Amino acid sequence: MDYAATLLAKLPGASRRDHGLRRLIETLEAYLPEEQVESVMHAYEFGAAAHDGQKRKSGEPYISHPVAVAQELADMHLDSQAITAAILHDVVEDTEASLAQIEENFGPEVAGLVDGVSKLDQIQFRSRAEAQAESFRKMMLAMIEDIRVILVKLADRLHNMQTLDAMPADKKARIARETLDIYAPIANRLGINRFKVMLEDLGFRHLYPMRYRVLDRALRRSKGSQRQMVKKITEEFEATLAGENIGGDVIGREKHLYSVYRKMSEKKRLLSDVVDVYGFRIIVNDVNDCYKVLGLVHGLYKPMPGRFKDYVAIPRINGYQSLHTTLFGPKGQPLEVQIRTRDMDRVAESGVASHWQYKAEEKSDATPQRRARDWLANLAELQSSGTSEEFLESVKVDLFPDKIYVFTPKGDIMPLPKGATTVDFAYSVHTDIGNRCVAAKIDRGLVPLRTPLQNGQTVEIVTGRGARPNPNWLSFVRTAKARTAIRNHMKTMRSSESVDLGKRLLDRSLKDLDSSLRKIGKTRMSSALDELGLDNNEELFEQIGLGERLAPLTARFLVGVNEEGETEPSTASLVIAGTEGMVVSYARCCHPIPGDDVMGYLSSGRGIVIHRNNCGNLSNFRKQPEKWIAVSWEKDIDRDFNSQIQVETLNKPGVLAEVAATIGDGRSNIEQVSVLGRHEDCSVLAFMIQVRDRIHLAQIMRSVRNMPNVIRVTRDCA
Repeated sequence: MDYAATLLAKLPGASRRDHGLRRLIETLEAYLPEEQVESVMHAYEFGAAAHDGQKRKSGEPYISHPVAVAQELADMHLDSQAITAAILHDVVEDTEASLAQIEENFGPEVAGLVDGVSKLDQIQFRSRAEAQAESFRKMMLAMIEDIRVILVKLADRLHNMQTLDAMPADKKARIARETLDIYAPIANRLGINRFKVMLEDLGFRHLYPMRYRVLDRALRRSKGSQRQMVKKITEEFEATLAGENIGGDVIGREKHLYSVYRKMSEKKRLLSDVVDVYGFRIIVNDVNDCYKVLGLVHGLYKPMPGRFKDYVAIPRINGYQSLHTTLFGPKGQPLEVQIRTRDMDRVAESGVASHWQYKAEEKSDATPQRRARDWLANLAELQSSGTSEEFLESVKVDLFPDKIYVFTPKGDIMPLPKGATTVDFAYSVHTDIGNRCVAAKIDRGLVPLRTPLQNGQTVEIVTGRGARPNPNWLSFVRTAKARTAIRNHMKTMRSSESVDLGKRLLDRSLKDLDSSLRKIGKTRMSSALDELGLDNNEELFEQIGLGERLAPLTARFLVGVNEEGETEPSTASLVIAGTEGMVVSYARCCHPIPGDDVMGYLSSGRGIVIHRNNCGNLSNFRKQPEKWIAVSWEKDIDRDFNSQIQVETLNKPGVLAEVAATIGDGRSNIEQVSVLGRHEDCSVLAFMIQVRDRIHLAQIMRSVRNMPNVIRVTRDCA
């Protein structure tokens, strides 16, 4: 009797039914000691008993699913704890067994893995999206502690996708979309190509069944003629290798359906153009042979210019290494060739999981494992980004690794997503560098911060003491780390600015009532905070600064004045300098500038919005007089403000350039130009310009009005 049969015979009658168990035992005994295989069988007994009587939608006993998940991981030669966790991954969620029982029977390591994979069904969420996002966040954070969590989860998702046919159509589509959006990119990010390819094809099949069938039929039809071509070219490559005494294998690659579909949809290519590309993988013994073979295949067929990539010298972010080249094959057909060593091929297929196939002491040195750890350390920073949905969105941004590689001034290589800017680079170096970034140099030349980076550039960041992130950066940064750091800084700054503003507003309102914060005293303030349900003074000031609580009403409450008996309007005036930060903003409907008569409107959550007194929107706000506050400008304000002017011009060539030049001569920057209307003989142009105050604006308008082709100039106000 063989070892697998012996182990199966030891199981109780109910558990002895072979649900793929024999194959699992045979796989495990090939690389694990007997006592560890027996420990996995103990987990099988526990899981089979816990799931007893449960069936999957397909009608199979439920235990067949955990065994299939364990088989996927056993094929990757994962350790016994990961295999045990795979068999038990659903018992806490779907049976009466507890995490404490798992810890008692199988140890804290296995219990930690099971907990990381388990969903959060017992917690009540406001929406399904939030539940999914929170479950995802928990899984990712557990993965930071132990990367095997995600390997179990990926194997679980793969088997679920393989058995998805039993599900209703809407659920099928939702799970398939989630697989393509989240799980296939994670597999790719961790370098597990085998999982990535299967998850993508299964996701494609269930999300777009008609498109999948059409493509599948077309590929099957083309395989007959392709097979002959692939065989001929393979023999040519093998003969060339043998002639140079280079040992290696040549494999004609099969088409990956989802990659064909993506090429067609993204590059707007015909099916025939995509199908008629032949793929080959040449696997050799060492790196020197890789480059020798590259020279040999370039001698056989001409290489396409600009289509060579060296991922051996500069590996991809997930540890993938290979030489890629595209050749002009027979009859001009493109040949895509990948050349790599056997170790590189193992890493390409198994990624971070590949290191489990080697001795434990080598684990820490495994390149894909180290790269994955770097990414996971980054995730630990991201998880402080606020809501679960925000975290999920941030990680999604990081999961599509279409990468570029740039250099630091010291020559270190920095991988970034395609389209990343100098600000993304600054944050990838260090959060503090990003926060204090004021300028950037590419190849020693100054460039705007929003400049997208290209492969091979050397990037240098110039920082300034006291510099702060600009909220506008969020409109162009690409990395999750940069986005999260900017948002966090904005939240912190906004909170401190609103506290300062709220304190000023409350103090001025108290002065109207012949009082002050000092006169109120700690005792009265403490009892008032209790009545308002607040923890401290800062919380009260922040609410006032953000417009969520009105300063005059709060002042009356603190002093003890009856609101109904108070009829005199507040005369407190806030002096503004234009440097108050995010809690004092300037209305886009009327663009107030120093010198204008203005009023402040307390907008809930936004702080104070400054409007001109003749703004057309004021009539909408008159119904809430308690939300208005008198404001005035400080003298000698040293900053620029946006203002909009409308210019009616004759339709003559070059008139727009003439007006722009006149505005520039008036020492003003043009932020935006738009055409509001065009007739046969005239046009109406709107210019958003930067000015210091009303006097500066009047000077510019006068200069423009005196131009020969200008009919009329007005200041825009809604």
